[in-house]
Amino acid sequence: MKILMVLTSHDTLGNTGRKTGFWLEEGAAPYFVFRDAGVALTLASPKGGQPPDDPKSDLPENQTPAMARFKQDHAARKDFANTVKLAGMGSEDFDAIFYPGGHGPMWDLVDNPDSIALIESFYNSGKPVAAVCHAPGVLHRVTYEGAPIVKGKRVTGFANSEEEEVQLTHVVPFLVEDELKRLGGLFEKAPNWQSFAITDGRLITGQNPASSTAGAQALLKLLSETRPSAGGSNAA
Repeated sequence: MKILMVLTSHDTLGNTGRKTGFWLEEGAAPYFVFRDAGVALTLASPKGGQPPDDPKSDLPENQTPAMARFKQDHAARKDFANTVKLAGMGSEDFDAIFYPGGHGPMWDLVDNPDSIALIESFYNSGKPVAAVCHAPGVLHRVTYEGAPIVKGKRVTGFANSEEEEVQLTHVVPFLVEDELKRLGGLFEKAPNWQSFAITDGRLITGQNPASSTAGAQALLKLLSETRPSAGGSNAA
C-alpha cells in the first residue's frame, strides 16, 4: 500500500509577521499510523525539502505522544527533511493522498495547480482523498464531474469557532467551514478541539489537530475495504 502525504512549504502567517507551517501533530500522528501499518509513504511539498512546522504546534501545551515519538525517531525526521517536489508526483504511483493541516496550506496549497490536478487525478481514478484541519481548504477549487468535489458530501474541517478561538479569523484567506458550505458541502463539526473525522465515499476529512489520528485511521480503513485481498491476482 502506497500513500502520498502532502505538506506545506509556506512559513509566513499572513501579514502578522509570525511564522506558520504544518501542525506537528498533524504530520507526526498520521505518519506513524501509516508507517506502523506497513504503508510505503512518500512525503511531498511544493518546494521539496524540509517543510516548515508551525512554532505554536510545538509549545508545551500542544505536545502529544506522536510528537514525542517523532522527535526521537531519526528515520521520521529524515523523511520530513527530504520531501520530494509536489509537481513530480502522479496518482498512478499511489493508492491514496493525505493532506495534514496547519495554517500553511491556506497560502500555498489551496490554489496550487499541481495540488488541484493531483487531487482530481486521484479522485477520478477511484482513489481516496483525505485532508485534516485546515487542509480541507485544498479542496476548494477541486472539481469532480463539473461540480465542486465537496458538493453534496458530508465534510468537516477547521471550524469557524476554532479559528475565532485562535484569533486568526481575519488573517486566513478564507474560513474553511464557510468555504466548504459555500461549495455545497454538508458541513458537520464536533465541539472545539475534539476528534472528529468523516468518511463520505472516497473523501475523508478531519476537523482539527486532535482529528489527525482518526483521519489517518479512516483512510487506512477505507483502503482496506476497497483494495483486493492479498491473495487476489491484482493485489498491489
